[in-house]
Amino acid sequence: MAITFNTADVKFSLRNRIALRGFIKSQIQKFENSETRKLNLSFVFCSDEYLLNINRQFLQHDYYTDIITFPLSDSEEELEAEIYISVDRVRENAGKFKEQRAKLKRQKAKGKEQNLKSKEDFNGELNRVIFHGVLHLLGFKDKSRANQLEMREMEDEWLKRFNSKTQKAKSKNLKPRDKEQMEKTARPKKQRAKK
Repeated sequence: MAITFNTADVKFSLRNRIALRGFIKSQIQKFENSETRKLNLSFVFCSDEYLLNINRQFLQHDYYTDIITFPLSDSEEELEAEIYISVDRVRENAGKFKEQRAKLKRQKAKGKEQNLKSKEDFNGELNRVIFHGVLHLLGFKDKSRANQLEMREMEDEWLKRFNSKTQKAKSKNLKPRDKEQMEKTARPKKQRAKK
């Protein structure tokens, strides 16, 4: 069972690759209710131009995209694919979507705005795109509006699970002094001010 992360024409280092690998494997097994299917997924991170050439050559589309997923096996015993992701496009989309997400969070939090760092935005968007590719392999589509909404719900769910899992792992690895500091900074300002 291999899930690999590679680069084509860009210098790029994926954050949380071990956690992502384990999470993807577990989500596929949960979704399919099976632990026996072999996985052979190759994620290839590349530039806009590299992915544009693939889009033109294999799909006859003359536009930029953030991801193209190529299933390589029709076998019930194996899930094999190459998933190409444009780091350029993900970075640009993360910037565009930052304001949209901030507005949504303001609406949900009723005025409690959370400032997001651009690096976190990029990593969050990158994880979303990675999950998007895997969801395509599991049968999810995104051509119709209804399909797009269903896909987005699953991406959101996987992001929530992944972020929760990585947050728990980080807190387990902290020294007691660091945990205390995290708890202090996590409290609302009113509680901290009372001390």
